[in-house]
Amino acid sequence: METADEADICRVCRSEGTPDKPLYHPCVCTGSIKFIHQECLVQWLKHSRKEYCELCKHRFAFTPIYSPDMPPRLPIQDICAGLLTSVGTAIRYWFHYTLVAFAWLGVVPLTACRIYKCLFTGSVSSLLTLPLDMLSTENLLADCLQGCFVVTCSLCAFISLVWLREQIVHGGPPLWLEHHQQPQPNAAGQQPNEAAGAGQGAADDPPAAPPAPAAPPAHNEAEPEPPDGLPEQGEEPELDNEEEGAAAEDADANNGAQDDMNWNALEWDRAAEELTWERMLGLDGSLVFLEHVFWVVSLNTLFILVFAFCPYHIGHFSVVGLGFEEYVQASHFEGLITTIVGYILLAMTLILCHGFAALVRFQRSRRLLGVCYIVVKVSLLVVVEIGVFPLICGWWLDICSLEMFDASLKDRELSFKSAPGTTMFLHWLVGMVYVFYFASFILLLREVLRPGVLWFLRNLNDPDFNPVQEMIHLPIYRHIRRFILSVVVFGSIVLLMLWLPIRMIKVFLPAFLPYNVLLYSDAPVSELSLELLLLQVVLPALLEQGHTRQWLKGLVRTWTVSAGYLLDLHSYLLGEQEDNEANQPVNNNNNNPAPGHHNNNPAHVVGEGLHAAHQAILQQGGPIGFQPYQRPLRFPFRIVLLIGFMCVTLLVASLVCLTLPVFAGRWLMSFWTGSSKIHELYTAACGLYVCWLSIRGATVLLAWMPQGRTIIMIKVQEWTLMILKTLVVALLVAGVIPLLLGLLFELVIVAPLRVPLDQTPLFYPWQDWALGVLHAKIIAAITLMGPQWWLKSVIEQVYANGIRNIDLHFIIRKLAAPVISVLLLSLCVPYVIAAGVVPTVGVTPEMQILIQRRIYPFLLMVVSIIGILSFQIRQFKRLYEHIKNDKYLVGQRLVNYERKARGASSVPPPNPIPE
Repeated sequence: METADEADICRVCRSEGTPDKPLYHPCVCTGSIKFIHQECLVQWLKHSRKEYCELCKHRFAFTPIYSPDMPPRLPIQDICAGLLTSVGTAIRYWFHYTLVAFAWLGVVPLTACRIYKCLFTGSVSSLLTLPLDMLSTENLLADCLQGCFVVTCSLCAFISLVWLREQIVHGGPPLWLEHHQQPQPNAAGQQPNEAAGAGQGAADDPPAAPPAPAAPPAHNEAEPEPPDGLPEQGEEPELDNEEEGAAAEDADANNGAQDDMNWNALEWDRAAEELTWERMLGLDGSLVFLEHVFWVVSLNTLFILVFAFCPYHIGHFSVVGLGFEEYVQASHFEGLITTIVGYILLAMTLILCHGFAALVRFQRSRRLLGVCYIVVKVSLLVVVEIGVFPLICGWWLDICSLEMFDASLKDRELSFKSAPGTTMFLHWLVGMVYVFYFASFILLLREVLRPGVLWFLRNLNDPDFNPVQEMIHLPIYRHIRRFILSVVVFGSIVLLMLWLPIRMIKVFLPAFLPYNVLLYSDAPVSELSLELLLLQVVLPALLEQGHTRQWLKGLVRTWTVSAGYLLDLHSYLLGEQEDNEANQPVNNNNNNPAPGHHNNNPAHVVGEGLHAAHQAILQQGGPIGFQPYQRPLRFPFRIVLLIGFMCVTLLVASLVCLTLPVFAGRWLMSFWTGSSKIHELYTAACGLYVCWLSIRGATVLLAWMPQGRTIIMIKVQEWTLMILKTLVVALLVAGVIPLLLGLLFELVIVAPLRVPLDQTPLFYPWQDWALGVLHAKIIAAITLMGPQWWLKSVIEQVYANGIRNIDLHFIIRKLAAPVISVLLLSLCVPYVIAAGVVPTVGVTPEMQILIQRRIYPFLLMVVSIIGILSFQIRQFKRLYEHIKNDKYLVGQRLVNYERKARGASSVPPPNPIPE
């Protein structure tokens, strides 16, 4: 028996080894940290909650030590007892989770739907039969789905109310709600109007408020102000009053609980600490969730009654009384319009009652009515900003582009009558996309132009920008004015960049339009599948290229420099330091963003910037970070010429974008298909890619020109080799694998379901390849999100290498060859069995056809059964080990690193340590 040297000590307790407590070296570490006691390691593993060495990352191994009386095989009664225990535990969990699912997915939505229908039936009998309706099994699934939507709306409304309360607490109520308080000096000893004055003037904005997370969007507007950025002087008293209101809110916070309206009555933070999602939903195994189910049902009923039933009937009585019932019914959205009308009348009633309460000095009632009015006002403004404005933009885009698709208003009217909900959603979605890209372009302009040029546009990256605070503080007439100005500005841009270019194309190129966007169901190639391919694979790959944004930014800078020198506005547009900082990115923001802000983040644009995207809000006074400029002679006239030059440039750019890609795509696709009637989505995508590749090649050559002919030839050779490797990889990964995958999907799923046995299935390789690309993309995404295995490691390695460092040998050997081999075996083996082996047996022709058509789904079923059985076998082995360890395991012994590497141990087995 070998013993450890006297110099060897434990890395934890710094003690030497003894016969009872020997030292082990269980990992790759050497030197003074090589040895450790098993007890010390076990204690450290319990503390660190890790199973490997933190230095060498080697996983520690333990050998189980069983009782000497353990039989070679477990008795049947032990296995049966353990199996029954596991089954009992599984049944108990199954009952509990079934109860949880039945409560949250059955009782809650079904109750919400039945109560919703009962309230909106409008009869007393429905209230009396409500208990029986709750137990009815008619339309069970449809009512549950509808109830899920109702519950979701109620919970979102509740969360929005809580969040709006926080906004009012942090930003303070508006002036008219707290006008009875006197302004108090701030911490610096100044009045609010003095702190905000100091040469900045007045504006339309409310007092500055802390930024709130994920603020709902609202509108910006473009208001006329002097071109040098000076604010209007006529609105200064209004700003002073609003700032005094902010100070009044600070003073009112010290007046006691009577005027505070119990803003902090509920301790939300403490409740959130005690409640977890598992406990609330019942996933922790307890039955406390039944109480939460009751409260959700009660809360949902209350919200349906307050926020849906009352406004709807108020609006319904008003619409009927005014005689507009027929017009509302003709809109196909009677319920939504009636509810909005009810909310508008409710808001007017609340503000009138608030004025009356202020007149008779009912302070608590006045404040409560004012807060209710703020809630209704913000809700209506959010609906207008997020719903109505993008919908107007979408419809205006469609109307201005009718001639491009040879359509008419009558066609749009028929499509709306046939599917009103789908039509409105598509137009809303198009409007949202338009607003988003407009916001992205504004962000790009701020990176080029001098800070202060876009003083009339609200900065999306301004940390102080909070649209909800503006909804709370600004009066309603300003929001109406902003909405009208936003509609005018966006509508004018659509006329300039869509309607006018289409009219010019119709005049100068009468044969170019309309675009061919019709779908042919009898075509051998499914155009819908190819549209999905282009929208999901081709176009995102083009838009994700970083060069596209840099090119657009370079074009904007070139245009700005040219226009600046032509009109003598170079100092106004780019500033005096542009020449010294031409090679540096210009951070042109009206309000400088906080450190770490990334002003071209799409998620930030969608989340907080949609409000600023479709409105231009006046800044408070002069823009922060304003850079001085030299004002030339006849400055207003030069600004008018600049706007005209910009309109002409946008018109020409729109003409090029509408014609050049389609021209190039039609010409190239005609060589391939020989047909002139091709879906314009394909021609536009093909032409867009050709134009992009041409521009990319030209820019690369221009970048190589100063390096000399030798360097250019070396670069050309490198790029040629890289392009050839990329083409080979694309042929295998994007060509062969999707084709085989789509064909296998066709044989396994589509053909058995769609083609009867007395008909012959037809296969279209082009369509199979297009669907296979989508399937491959989905499989790759699922693989990357799943656990670590060889395919995930290979895909991650390929992504990490990129195109410049593409490893053709690695891709073929590790990715293409295994995947293609598996797909070919899956396709060929069943065919060989059905077409080669089965006829030699001597079966009937009908049976041969049946086997040929059903062998692929049959083999899929066999593989699935084998997979399920292997999983069950592994589970049974784990159960067997668990039963054996529970009854006979007495301890574990640490394994040395040399024992794993050399098959021998240098340390004698110690006394077993129990678990």
